[in-house]
Amino acid sequence: MGGPRFAGVQGPLAPFKAAFEIELQRLGYVEGVVELQLRLMADVSHWLECTGVEVGGFDAEAIAAFLAERGRVRRSRPVKSLGAMLAFLRDVGVVPYPLPSVLGPVEAMLEEYRHFLLHERGLTTGTARGYVDAVRPFVTARLRDERIDVAGIVTADVFAFVTAVCPGKARGPAQLTATALRSVLGWWHLSGLTNTPLAAVVPAVASWRLARLVEPLADGGIERLLRSCDRDGVAGRRDYAMLTLLARLGLRRGEVAGLRLDDIDWRAGEIVVRGKGPKEARLPLPVDVGEAVADYLRQGRPATAQGRTVFVRVQAPHRELSPTGVTQAVFAAGQRAGLGTVYAHRLRHSAATSMLRAGASLADVGQVLRHQRVLTTAIYAKVDREALRTIARAWPTSAS
Repeated sequence: MGGPRFAGVQGPLAPFKAAFEIELQRLGYVEGVVELQLRLMADVSHWLECTGVEVGGFDAEAIAAFLAERGRVRRSRPVKSLGAMLAFLRDVGVVPYPLPSVLGPVEAMLEEYRHFLLHERGLTTGTARGYVDAVRPFVTARLRDERIDVAGIVTADVFAFVTAVCPGKARGPAQLTATALRSVLGWWHLSGLTNTPLAAVVPAVASWRLARLVEPLADGGIERLLRSCDRDGVAGRRDYAMLTLLARLGLRRGEVAGLRLDDIDWRAGEIVVRGKGPKEARLPLPVDVGEAVADYLRQGRPATAQGRTVFVRVQAPHRELSPTGVTQAVFAAGQRAGLGTVYAHRLRHSAATSMLRAGASLADVGQVLRHQRVLTTAIYAKVDREALRTIARAWPTSAS
């Protein structure tokens, strides 16, 4: 890719211009966006030079002042457009971390919490994002006169939030809300922002195993999902390959997102699946699955893809796709195919049901799905009522 024609970055940020341009190109940004980002860097550098603010002092207050000035001159406040440049300057160690926030006290607090989850708890980016989104309403409710009132939280506040938010959620999101709330309350207490440890007062979300039937897709549903993908485009090739992995091998969304180039043994026709925790398993790679993945790698995966994961974002920067991205791809395919709401885990149920109806035993299905207990596989057997009838005992009758 040829570099943009714009090169006018002068002032304190001039030494970082070339490296920033290379980084933007590495992340897969198109030439027009690279030029816009360099112009923004030039504006920031000129503002720093005129105001006498050092690069290391480009904190939240300085950013707010820059945006206010830019808004008066250009009638725009590009808060989000500063993200790429600030992330770059943070990574090279010239602006402070946490990343300066100009979005107000709520987002500033949540950014610090996200940093704690990533760097202290070791959570993945997607999991940390889920935690942050779950507690955002609780943090927003504590906003008092442009500050977050954490010290004033009492047990009643915690109960009120849980009882107001969780009843309208499905079990999974409700459990995530409770877990994230315990986490942020624990972080506040660990940081000394609250005197009372309140994490333990968050009530548990009720859950009953095997209580709900998960219906597989109807006959022909998988084929309709696959046909909905436009395989002439990058997104269609990627989504087709992911859907094929989900439907044929029963992978979880996180396993698809985490699949790495080194996990595929093309000669042996096998893939390594990294499941929950440190567990790994080798599975045979069916021909149709291998062809779909190979087609995406040859004609869909961009040369600017970051890291070694097989599946990456369609839009730049081409970083690894998150499990949520896999879910969104399945959901979109379901909408295109006219199947209504379809999530990734439903394809896992469909794969298990197909194996059962083809004559596989529960033990066989559990081995493919990498279950540790037969009881877990029984969740998938519930939907196959015909198979259950073969193992059900006759109802006792009176001997009259």
